[in-house]
Amino acid sequence: MDIKDFFESHSEIAIALSGGVDSSVLLFLAKKYAKKVKAYYVRSQFQPAFEYDDALSVAEKANAELGIIEIDVLSDKKTVSNTSERCYYCKKRIFKAVCLAAQNDGFIFCAEGTNASDDIDDRPGFRALKELNVLSPLRICGFTKEKIRLLAKQYQLPVADKPSYACLATRIPEGTQITQELLVKTENAEKELMKLGYKNFRVRYSDGFAKLEFGSRELNLYREIKEETDKLLLKYYDGIYPEIKERTDE
Repeated sequence: MDIKDFFESHSEIAIALSGGVDSSVLLFLAKKYAKKVKAYYVRSQFQPAFEYDDALSVAEKANAELGIIEIDVLSDKKTVSNTSERCYYCKKRIFKAVCLAAQNDGFIFCAEGTNASDDIDDRPGFRALKELNVLSPLRICGFTKEKIRLLAKQYQLPVADKPSYACLATRIPEGTQITQELLVKTENAEKELMKLGYKNFRVRYSDGFAKLEFGSRELNLYREIKEETDKLLLKYYDGIYPEIKERTDE
């Protein structure tokens, strides 16, 4: 299906805006082709502050109304127990709130930014989206990550060069209970690495230690400023794993 045709048949639609590239491009396409659009951002302990700032910037650039929904994800025992179904429970709760807010504002349809390159078979969260009838226009219309990146640059989005980003809960290994302390530790450590120039990376927690994942550029940067980087991380972690996993550059 063509994206223009999609929005002509779903002309009044709510967009879940995460602050990432995919949902930002989706919002711009919706504003271009749909008749009535409103974006919604969910603030929770799982999202770092910069995601909220990026969502605000994108909504302003798109001249789109933005609704803010506050959710206490740590109050849900099924989520914080951090089983393999964590993402399912979290997505279900978050998108129930988005869909309810959208319905209260008069929208029938609700959409989010999963694209055609995403592997939905390995995503419990996508099952929650299907159960709630949340639409994924980028996936439906065959938009790959590459195409989305090109459009982000074409639209001059403030997040056009932003690496893909998963919520803070993904830094905590399955089976380890998610706490406010671990989330804050992760956010602060990654925020400080960003100030050093790191972009495409993750700092994962494991039994008090930091497990690093770096893109090729970040690996080179780490070699240059290893002492400064390690000193920073040791403010938050008991130690650093010697092996660094290489991430795909995005």
